[in-house]
Amino acid sequence: MKKNDPPKKKRRLPKTILRLPDLDHAKAAVLNSLTCPDAQRGYQHAIDEFIDWYCSEPRLAFNKTVVLRYRIHLEFRKLAPGTINLRLGAVRRLAYEAADGGLLSPDLAAGIRRVKGVKKLGVRLGNWLTSEQSQALWQAPNVERSKGKRDRALLAVLLGCGLRRHEVVALTFDHLQQREEPWAIVDLIGKAGHIRTIPLPGWVRQVLDDWFAGAGISSGKLFRCVSRAGRAWGEGMTEKVVWHVVKEFAAQVGIVNLAPHDLRRTCARLCHMAGGELEQIQFLLGHVSVQTTERYLGCKQRIRSAVNDYIGIEPMT
Repeated sequence: MKKNDPPKKKRRLPKTILRLPDLDHAKAAVLNSLTCPDAQRGYQHAIDEFIDWYCSEPRLAFNKTVVLRYRIHLEFRKLAPGTINLRLGAVRRLAYEAADGGLLSPDLAAGIRRVKGVKKLGVRLGNWLTSEQSQALWQAPNVERSKGKRDRALLAVLLGCGLRRHEVVALTFDHLQQREEPWAIVDLIGKAGHIRTIPLPGWVRQVLDDWFAGAGISSGKLFRCVSRAGRAWGEGMTEKVVWHVVKEFAAQVGIVNLAPHDLRRTCARLCHMAGGELEQIQFLLGHVSVQTTERYLGCKQRIRSAVNDYIGIEPMT
């Protein structure tokens, strides 16, 4: 180099140890790459848990060995294989975004992405309601009150249409349209941005109309908060309200450990028991894979009228 030449800039090498600002930057990149609110919520929780663990350890390099240690930590907590694999998937995504933003060595990120998940042994059993339980649940709210009309309509849509929590709170009057004469929920944007149309049963439409008439609403979001005086207010409501409504009336009719997503599974199984075609149920739920629909139906195992109920060795009655 000649005497008067300007000094060359040193090439900045990617880091091996990420500090909290770097991790937060990579986390923001991960969340911004996701369009589904459910996915964003799940990934944010998983990444926050990893960051808490990573920052509690003494200055660890962000590499394959550390992620393997984190997997052992998750297994020690006796988390389900599916939960562990979700957490590891979030960490892999975090490493990818960190490398893509020049915060982490590409070689280290490639090593992290090679960390294998935990094998699933057996099939977890979902939670389904019988037709009698389902009917008792959606008819439980007191329709003499405005809140009861809303809650009955909400439960009817969850059970009759198989919607997710974030889908039902996003419903607007524009979604309700007639197709081939019957009513339908048209062009609903679901998980991963997939768009589908859901047939709206006549009885669900009637319950919705009762809520609309009682609340005096005809535009905007279908479901709103209800004041103590019985008036609908605000521009919508949160997914947490859906959770509380399901829990409240499940307890009222004697059903324990019921989550809003169980109503989606129940809708699928009741459609199947009524003779619905697997392909049509897949369209209804908006599943990309038919295997996912089969899991919702619980085709792998039957508890009622199980195969081992009568096998010839039970006592005579």
